[in-house]
Amino acid sequence: MRRYGPAVLLALVGAAILRVSLFSELYLRYVQAGLRPYLVVSGATLVLLAVAVAGVARGAAVHEAEGHEGGDGDGHEGGDGDGGGDGHEGAGEHAGHSHSHSDTHSHGPAGPRVAWFLTLPALALLLFPPPALGSYSAEREAAQRAAQGVGTFPDLPSGDPVDLALGEFGSRAVYDSGRSLKGRTVRLTGFVTRDGDGTWYVTRLLVSCCAADATTAKAEVRGVEAPAVDTWVTVTGTWHPEGELGSPEAWPPVVDVTSLRRVRQPDNPYEKR
Repeated sequence: MRRYGPAVLLALVGAAILRVSLFSELYLRYVQAGLRPYLVVSGATLVLLAVAVAGVARGAAVHEAEGHEGGDGDGHEGGDGDGGGDGHEGAGEHAGHSHSHSDTHSHGPAGPRVAWFLTLPALALLLFPPPALGSYSAEREAAQRAAQGVGTFPDLPSGDPVDLALGEFGSRAVYDSGRSLKGRTVRLTGFVTRDGDGTWYVTRLLVSCCAADATTAKAEVRGVEAPAVDTWVTVTGTWHPEGELGSPEAWPPVVDVTSLRRVRQPDNPYEKR
């Protein structure tokens, strides 16, 4: 049975990739939407490769079984010879074959049974896909941000409240010399993170390609009590300026919230960086 181990492992990994990319939107927890076709092709390729590997293993097993049957027949045929010498010779050959057969099964490289444990991570990925990155990942990012420089931004759409991505809200709050956020009511959606001193934030992770390159965008929330960490919320309020433009004191930006609503995690929990 161990000869089918590689095929089982390939099939499990391929099925897990197809589950999150072809049959659901779970892949958005890990990569951008544009990478879906590549995931589907990769998963299908792994499943087909598993079928091919299993076929090769089965063919090898059948060939080995036929070889054993042929060897046993020859041994018996030699033992049935007319002459006593032939009989002994056949018996010797049969004994030699028996010894060789025994050695193959006793001392041949069967491979460690513990290798089957390699299937457990693939099985877990298939049955229990990991959740999207959350507060733990956001809090691990160092408080170092690339200097973007102060400048002007395009005008915001008319009408309040205006829906903004947290990344855009942060950029305008910290770097916009035109103060386009001043006097505007904004609506932000993200998950809850908080500091040890009780300060809490509405947070979103920004990705360029996949979850591995995620960075954090967040806004400090004032005026309402914090829900539980990792709860997804939509907050509505106004920007509260802090510090000089482009200075460390200006980040993270602050929003004075007038309303808060709990929401479901979106299919794509990340913002495009």
